[in-house]
Amino acid sequence: MPIWLIVVLCVALVIIVFIWGSYNSLVKLNERVEEAWSDITVQLKRRADLIPNLVETVKGYAKHETEAIKQVSEARAKMMGARSVQQTAEADKSFMGALSRIMAVSESYPELKADKNFQKLQEDLTDTEDKLQASRRFYNAGVKELNTKIKLFPINLFNGFGFKKRAYYEVDEAEKAKINDAPEVKF
Repeated sequence: MPIWLIVVLCVALVIIVFIWGSYNSLVKLNERVEEAWSDITVQLKRRADLIPNLVETVKGYAKHETEAIKQVSEARAKMMGARSVQQTAEADKSFMGALSRIMAVSESYPELKADKNFQKLQEDLTDTEDKLQASRRFYNAGVKELNTKIKLFPINLFNGFGFKKRAYYEVDEAEKAKINDAPEVKF
């Protein structure tokens, strides 16, 4: 067998192994992002399942606070109907605003704050929020890795093997402005 043929076969083999390895690594990253998104949806569902119990507990003590309760119910429905990362992030913001109003209502009712069911629901909600934040970070890390790999040379020459860039789970511009502004502390 001529030496040039051996060289050509070796180069072809290296290219095939590179393409194979690159494609498989993109598949793994894509699956990791899918898993992370699934984790977010599981935590959002858990939170949405806790809310009716929280609302019912608040209703029992704060009968005239119907507007805050209505806002939570509407925000929950919007959250459950979200289909994309952007829709989910927007619904999540709305949901958190409505939920904070319910928590503010609870401050006006000392007997509600002392209720064991309400305290347990608050603890479960806090735990869920912590898990949701961790899930978002895991998702965004996976998205970053996948998006970067798709853009890197020479994978980008193969158009990322058909894998699409993913959207980050981000805070909207109004929230970013609040985050970037240093809080004012007065004594």
